[in-house]
Order: sequence, then C-alpha cells, then structure tokens
Amino acid sequence: MTEPTVETGNSPFWETKTLDEMTTEEWESICDGCGKCCLHKLQDEDTDFVYYTSVACRLLDCETCSCKDYPNRTKHVPDCVQLSQENVTTLSWMPSTCAYRLMSEGKGLPDWHPLITGKADSAIMAGMSIKGLVISEDDAHPDLTRYIVKWPA
Repeated sequence: MTEPTVETGNSPFWETKTLDEMTTEEWESICDGCGKCCLHKLQDEDTDFVYYTSVACRLLDCETCSCKDYPNRTKHVPDCVQLSQENVTTLSWMPSTCAYRLMSEGKGLPDWHPLITGKADSAIMAGMSIKGLVISEDDAHPDLTRYIVKWPA
C-alpha cells in the first residue's frame, strides 16, 4: 500500500483535510485497526439502543484485528457495511473511539493512533482493540444476547 501523503509544511494530512477531501489511501489509513466495527451488534427495536457483543465477523482475525479478505469482504459477508465519506456520519453504532467517527465530529486522532505513533499495532498495544476479548461468529452460540458486552472499552 502506498503511504499516505503529508501536506506541505509540518501539518499532516489528517490535521489539514476533512474526510471528504482525503484520497483513497489517506482514507484507508484513518482506520485505527481496533476491530470494534466488526463486532456483531444488536439493536433494540423499541428504543434503537445498540448493544455490542463480543462476537466478531467470521472474516475478522481476532488476533490481528484485521479482515482476512478486506478487498472482497462484501462478497463473503453481504451485510458488511462499507464505511464511506457518505455514511460515516449516519452510523450511530460506530464506536466512540473510532478515528472516522472522531474526525467526522471535528475531533483529532487519539495519541495511540497508528498515524500518530507510526506503528500499525498501536491500537492493540494501547489496549484499544478487541484482541483477546472476542470470539469469531463461527465459534459462537446462535443466541447473540449471550454475548452482550459494554463496548467500546
């Protein structure tokens, strides 16, 4: 993958561009790699409250917190939501620590973000990922209410 470009001067692109202005490479680099968006969620029909579970999509590698087939994920998991500039502000279930959500709310990246630290696994190292805390849907009981947890951590 091509490294994201940095704006002229000393300000990195994530401080000078909006999500709408980013290139594809810059957009993809905003993901902090926590894996929380790949958890199954349950929504209360009456209140619309979203409950997070400790059950991950079958394509999520629960150790690396990355998708096993990211380019083809929607072919394998048809209801996988492809995050975009158009829908990022409408997905209320995105974790409060999500870099896309933070930026769409006009906030900066957290100090543990890979773009800040220069380390791809910094969300894992900072304890901000789901690593070691979830199971794959392949190993879960069909009743997801058994796995409701308080996310994000």
